[in-house]
Amino acid sequence: MPSAEMTPASRYEPEPVRPATAEPVRPTSEDEIARAGSELIGGPLGRRALLGTSWWTPVRVVALVAIGMFALGLVQKAPCYHSAWFFGASSQYTKACYSDIPHLYQGRGFADHLVPYFDKLPDDMSGGMGYLEYPVLTGLFMEVASWLTPHSGGIQHQEQWYWFVNAGMLMVCAAVIAVCVARTHHRRPWDGLLVALAPAFMLTATINWDLLAVALTAAAMLMWSRSRPVAFGVLLGLATAAKLYPVFLLGPLLLLCWRAGKWREYAQAVGGAVIAWLVVNLPVMLFAFPGWSKFYTFSQERGVDFGSFWLIWAQNSSNPPSTGFVNAAAMVLVVLAFLGIAALAFTAPRRPRFAQLAFLIVAAFIVTNKVYSPQYVLWLVPLAVLARPKWRDFLIWQACEVAYFLGIWMYLAYTTSGDAHKGLPTHGYHWAIVLHLVGTLYLCAVVVRDILMPERDVVRRSGDDDPSGGVLDGAEDVFVLGAAAHPPRHAAHFDGAQVDWGRPAPPSAEDGSL
Repeated sequence: MPSAEMTPASRYEPEPVRPATAEPVRPTSEDEIARAGSELIGGPLGRRALLGTSWWTPVRVVALVAIGMFALGLVQKAPCYHSAWFFGASSQYTKACYSDIPHLYQGRGFADHLVPYFDKLPDDMSGGMGYLEYPVLTGLFMEVASWLTPHSGGIQHQEQWYWFVNAGMLMVCAAVIAVCVARTHHRRPWDGLLVALAPAFMLTATINWDLLAVALTAAAMLMWSRSRPVAFGVLLGLATAAKLYPVFLLGPLLLLCWRAGKWREYAQAVGGAVIAWLVVNLPVMLFAFPGWSKFYTFSQERGVDFGSFWLIWAQNSSNPPSTGFVNAAAMVLVVLAFLGIAALAFTAPRRPRFAQLAFLIVAAFIVTNKVYSPQYVLWLVPLAVLARPKWRDFLIWQACEVAYFLGIWMYLAYTTSGDAHKGLPTHGYHWAIVLHLVGTLYLCAVVVRDILMPERDVVRRSGDDDPSGGVLDGAEDVFVLGAAAHPPRHAAHFDGAQVDWGRPAPPSAEDGSL
């Protein structure tokens, strides 16, 4: 019963969420694309099927599918592994199998046993980079892979081995990501298949080392969903030590903990993140500051690059924007996006789910950034699955990303093939950039709609509140603004089943199938 001290919004809080032992959500009973796809493996599973009595649990199936798809991604890189990385200026682009990993084995001193951050790289080796331009934990990952690489035979043989060792380590990261996503929403383990089967995930997994940070972030999200804020903070701090973007998740979490009054848990998360980040970074920062700071100075100084709308502007203007202007403008756009997300967080009729706001802030950072590399899609895939586990919307977005994946390599083939001009010309590449930006913005728009109209949220329609929210799941609001203080009226105009948040949706005629 509401007390006299409760805010107006708290009268519309959900009933207690369903227990962890509640029946799992069967995607083929709520998603037409999943239902159609299940015909490839025998059709939807009936409600009387004996679940949990086989070794083939959902999490194990998701992990094995993720490993299998990762292996297909390795096969896709085979033409480069055998020759295209080493012979011909454009063959690695025409075959769409480029990877940074073999090229940086020698280009960043690993072949010569140079210590990252401590040993300065010769200019003729690094193209004037000077030091390794990756965060410390990623540098350690790269160094460990070099220790496992046989330093015998020719340089081509060593680079092949280095890529192969890294691929093995990154495959572990891919499996961790899929398992963490499958376990974060305890009633929706099959959503992990969206990660495992994502075509852009398979194609970009071994372009760079991003999967390390993505795996740590996915593990952090899992810990927060289990109401373990310190473990969440530690893992998020380690993820930030591998890539910058995970730190942005603390912004949406601040807004949600503010609305729910969970300040103690938020402080524990921030404390764990800061300590973990310092433990990794402080030794290198103190004893090799020029090398440690290279990642940050390079990020600031690099010009407009592939995949961003800034590149379209720069290549179609007689007065392209300067790097300083783009840095400042991108920062302003990210701040504006965060303010918009804050408005959503405090005025939405139901407190947004953590995964929804996490996806929006990372997507905003990528879309406004001066570079949108093809592997950046890896940052978004786990968050997108948790934010909007709807096969149709996910596959629309993935189709745009696959088109961009092909577009950037065809463009680079065009620019490196001389007078032959094999590939995609500049204007064609610009359309590929537009397509993948529109795909990302489309998914953002659908997530925002789910926040404003919670009855359309796939997760909440199945009877949950915020299964990735941990201490936020089912919590009462203590601070809201605007429309959040009033009951939502838009639900009256919705033709689907009306949902009392935290309770299961009314049964449908399709309850007998998975």
